[in-house]
Amino acid sequence: MRLNANTLRRWCRNIHRDLSFFFAGMMLIYAISGLVMNHRDTINPHYSVKRTEYKIPYRLPAQQDITRDDVTRLLEAIDEENNYTKHYFPQTGEMKVFLKGGSNLWVELATGHVVYESVKRRPLIGSMTRLHYNPGKWWTFFSDLFAIGIVVVTVTGIFMLKGEKGIIGRGGIELFAGVTIPLVFLLFF
Repeated sequence: MRLNANTLRRWCRNIHRDLSFFFAGMMLIYAISGLVMNHRDTINPHYSVKRTEYKIPYRLPAQQDITRDDVTRLLEAIDEENNYTKHYFPQTGEMKVFLKGGSNLWVELATGHVVYESVKRRPLIGSMTRLHYNPGKWWTFFSDLFAIGIVVVTVTGIFMLKGEKGIIGRGGIELFAGVTIPLVFLLFF
């Protein structure tokens, strides 16, 4: 069987189309989670942290007299009484309370001023970003297959079009720009 340019382009189109559909979900997951990870300084991809300040409407016992029951009563106001882990006093007049899941409370005993940090897992985005850290052997196998698939999709895409829209025309210029930009960042930034 003789392979001419039209047959090669037809094969490239078929392979490009089929692999693109097969890996479309992965491309979207990596793209969305990659965007979030690029902005980790403004958004925590794994946890949502909400900080709330309020004042206790009653007087707490003296530091040496505070019991677990006192702390549990304090946690009832924010519906966290069942998540108590432990508490301690980092400085005189201050109490820190740790809760299950990473949330915490800081209390100024004299004034009743409370700072509550609620920490909640981000279920979807957190799971998606976890894939960037290679969570297991089977994932390694699939992600290697994905990487090879992306190379094949890229190469078949390069040879799908002919003429001025293909590699010898506008496509070649776009390919050159797409390779040059990451190289400039790698070499100079």
